[in-house]
This record gives sequence, structure tokens and C-alpha cells, in this order.
Amino acid sequence: MIKIIHGADFHLDSPFSGLSPQRSAQRRSELRQLPRRLADLARTEGADLVLLSGDLLDGQHIYRETAQALSQALGNIPCPVFLAPGNHDPWSPRSPYATLDWPDNVHIFSTQTLEQVELPQLKCTVWGRAFLTPHQATSPLEGLQIPQDGQLHLGCFHGDVSPQSDYGPISREEIAASGLTYLALGHIHQCSGLQREGGTFWAYPGCPEGRGFDETGEKGVLLLEAQPGHVEAQFVPLCQRKYEICSVDITGAADLAAAVQKALPEDAQQHIFRILLTGEGDAPDLPALERALAPLCYGVTLRDHTRLPQNLWARREEDSLTGLFLRSMWEKCQAEPDNQLYQLCARYGLAALENGEEGAL
Repeated sequence: MIKIIHGADFHLDSPFSGLSPQRSAQRRSELRQLPRRLADLARTEGADLVLLSGDLLDGQHIYRETAQALSQALGNIPCPVFLAPGNHDPWSPRSPYATLDWPDNVHIFSTQTLEQVELPQLKCTVWGRAFLTPHQATSPLEGLQIPQDGQLHLGCFHGDVSPQSDYGPISREEIAASGLTYLALGHIHQCSGLQREGGTFWAYPGCPEGRGFDETGEKGVLLLEAQPGHVEAQFVPLCQRKYEICSVDITGAADLAAAVQKALPEDAQQHIFRILLTGEGDAPDLPALERALAPLCYGVTLRDHTRLPQNLWARREEDSLTGLFLRSMWEKCQAEPDNQLYQLCARYGLAALENGEEGAL
């Protein structure tokens, strides 16, 4: 039984364009600490092997100090490290994987030809190959033939378990026929949990730090124990900040900021939130509410999903231009209740008809 850490999709030097310039720069700096936290985990857990399945860099044009920090951190891991470049960080003669001096314990797959590295001390073999361009139409498992020698065979690849993908498409049938004990994959940013096809276990660990609201919740790596025919996996959080989406019903709330604050966790200042305002009420002043909430969170954006109060819809029965407008909007809102554009049209139209001034979007 050997202990393995499987990570992928660090995307170091991501732009974090959804945050302010100051916060974006801070997040990029924090992201550079990921390899160090990975090294700390490897030492704490006594890992025998680390598999990194691509996209550790967000592109080939990254800060040199970022690649140097990655190299130094991986060199501080007291066991072999295998890295398979992916579609965001493909191997090329000009890539940091080729131009930097990497520590002796780090093996970077650098060809599209299958490579195998035997580790006699662990009684296992690691198989891998690299992306050489951002797109790869062939499966990274193509041509893989594992000898039935009773040893542990591990695969470290970047690819997509989807036959229609342009990013190293892999079929489940290929996984089952591979002969691998464990297939360490990168590319998908959500942790898949431990999967199995035939006699092969496989997984995506997901990205270890979220970069947007399509990557919410805890992020980290997988800690595995493996032997021929058997693999166990444990998810280990590694992220410093989380992206979270939460809904807050503001129906009847006199103080919107207080209502939202009540819904936030105690450690909200460490994380980034998208707040969906729901329920019935007057249109909220989003810029003012965002300013009030800014000190409570590392980052916050608001979305208005509220509805007009029912008592205002009652005015659609009036024999007036306002009634005619509300009847028309009522029909649209009933036909598509989740269409927020109709709610906004109703609010602004009613405000214009009543010579009012509607709140900000």
C-alpha cells in the first residue's frame, strides 16, 4: 500500500478578472502559495508519490517568479513528483517546463508518446504523456498496454472523460481496458470522487482554489492509498478562499443589509459571495447595499431576483394606462416566472407611469 497525493488545475497566475485590481493581484499572490501548501501536506501525510495532472499554470506566458516558486515547492516534496502538462500549460521548447531547471525529484512528461517510469522502490510504474498544443483530439490513453505483472500501475494524464471533447477525449471503455490500477486525471474543476471502470479506479481532484462562481465550495486535492486491485481516496481541502452563492429572501425585511448579514457565515470576510436577493418587495438599491456589505466579505456581488409585491399586481384591474401595462406584464411574468427581465420591466414601467424614480439595477 502506497500513499499518493493527486492534484491538478492550479491555474497559477489566473487573472481573477471578476475582482478589483487590488484584490486580483492579492489572489494571484495567494495562488502562488498553493504549491507550498501541497508540499506541506505531502510531508505531513508522508506521501510516497505526488501526481499532478496538468494545468498547473494558467498559460505559457506567466511570471517567471511563479514558475520558480512552483519548482522550488515541488523540490521540497520528499518523494517523486510527476507532472503531465495540460491544455493551458502544454509542453513546448519555450514553456517554463523546458526553460527552467527542475528539481531531480520532479519528472515532467514532455512528449505525446506514452512514457513509463518505473519506481522499483515502490513496486509501481507511472504512465503519462503531455499536451503539446492547447487542443488534442486523440485520447491520452491511446496505445496504452499494461503488462499483467501484478504490480501497481498509475496513470497521470490531462484529459476529458467525454468522447466529443477536443481536450484529450477519454471513453469509459478505454479506462476499463487500460489495465491501470489508478488513473489520475486533470481538466475538470469539480472533484469527481473516486470512480471505477472495470478494474481501474480513476478521479478528478478538481481545482484546489476556485476562480469564479462556476467553481464554488471547498477545493483541494485527493489523498489516496493504493495497492494492486484496490484504491481508497480522501478529499483534502487546500483552498484559502471559497466562492459561494447564497439566496436571501428579503420579503418583509426593513433592513436589507442586516437580512443579508444574518445569512452569511461567520468567516465571510475570508470568502467571495454572490448574493441572490429573492422574495417580494420594492426594488433594492444594489449599489448602496453592496457598499454596506463590502466590509463583511472578501468580495461580494448582488443579483436582484425579487418580485413585485402582490398588492401592486392587484392594480392591473384598474381601468387606466397603469392597469393596461400591469395586465400585459402580469401575463408575461406568469408565463415565465423565472425571467427576471420581466420583473425589471414591470418595476421600471410602473415607476415611469407613476412619475417615480426607480432604484438602481
